[in-house]
Amino acid sequence: MANISLHYSSNAPLAGTFAAFGMILATWRKRTKERRELAQVDPRIARDLGISPTEIQFEVNKPFWRG
Repeated sequence: MANISLHYSSNAPLAGTFAAFGMILATWRKRTKERRELAQVDPRIARDLGISPTEIQFEVNKPFWRG
């Protein structure tokens, strides 16, 4: 997972916290989208990429918060 520090200096006390939280949410959304797309990959294309069906299922079944 990305190493995000919640100690961001700004004039607004919570601005860094909200920015970091926004980055985390964006990362989670991206993972969800990528895993949804991976689940739709044709087995022939996966084989061409060197990814087994087992590896695809393992990645697709991971929760969004796991990298």
